[in-house]
Amino acid sequence: MPKKATKDRKRLLVNLEQVNEELEHLRILMQGEVDVELDEGDTEIVEREKTAALIVVLERRQKDIEHALRVFEMGQYGICERCGDKIPPARLEVKPDATLCMDCQREVESFNRRNRAPRTAPARW
Repeated sequence: MPKKATKDRKRLLVNLEQVNEELEHLRILMQGEVDVELDEGDTEIVEREKTAALIVVLERRQKDIEHALRVFEMGQYGICERCGDKIPPARLEVKPDATLCMDCQREVESFNRRNRAPRTAPARW
């Protein structure tokens, strides 16, 4: 395995370990908060919601890193899954779990924004 590939794989594994540790910490934190009595409007509710949202973000990141590791094992790491072009090394430095080049990433994000369900105004009584 080339030295660069070994470095990329190691960086992915380190990132995965960091995400797993943070998830474990947040889940333990959330379990400790379950038994606490909360009143409506309590600031602890806001903190719990923030923690839950962060867990969702980290779980998504965990899946992205695991996917990038599978791509790596297939020998396709650094190749855009959408267009087949090489992903620039600078992008992989910033986001080692990237599986799309910047152009394809922008197109996918644009498509996702257009197809998102519009927010509806709350019903007025």
